[in-house]
Amino acid sequence: MIEMTEKILTYDELGITSRDLLLQMGYGEAEADAATMAEAEAVVASVRQWLQARFCFFATPALPTAFDMGHTILQQLHGSQAFACFIATAGTEYGSFLQQLTTQGDMVRTFIADALGSVIAEKAADQMEVHLQQSIDKLHWQRTNRFSPGYCGWHVSQQQLLFPLFGGQTCGVTLTDSSLMLPIKSVSGIIGLGKDVRRLEYPCGLCDNKHCYKRRKDKVRKATPVQS
Repeated sequence: MIEMTEKILTYDELGITSRDLLLQMGYGEAEADAATMAEAEAVVASVRQWLQARFCFFATPALPTAFDMGHTILQQLHGSQAFACFIATAGTEYGSFLQQLTTQGDMVRTFIADALGSVIAEKAADQMEVHLQQSIDKLHWQRTNRFSPGYCGWHVSQQQLLFPLFGGQTCGVTLTDSSLMLPIKSVSGIIGLGKDVRRLEYPCGLCDNKHCYKRRKDKVRKATPVQS
């Protein structure tokens, strides 16, 4: 079974593109104006110097019986031989950075940094999956998509059951009484592992969250004409 794995990631290790940021900012395939791009580049240049995004994960043969993930997720996890529990975050430093911009009243850079923080958390989770797959390759296992409390019918309050499984090793992420993660730019959840599971390339049909970062990215990808 996979023991706790933790890693700190620099900005450049995340592989973030300008298109990733623009999608999160709501631009779709459109280009931002020069002034907005200049502000975005300034935010990225600052963050690149000090960012310490993080992820951690481990695998367990069974999940707590108190988990109530709903039919959609349980169907996708069917056949799993183990479950990876994970947390990925833009980091406490990024949370402080966002708070500082908000306090300064710089609404443009706050908006950009808020979008960038979401991208960073997702990209950190993507890197977590890369390392997870490397860990299970020797078992000839595959993985499902990742599923998080608050999505696909899994109530966000069940973060309170997920976090104790980490034994305090949560990459610095904590929960409020209302199950909000701090830093807010964080992702947590589970992934099914085994020989008979599969990962869907476009899982958005499983979920009804219309404002999801992944849904917007997939929408643009699907709308892009196929080149012959």
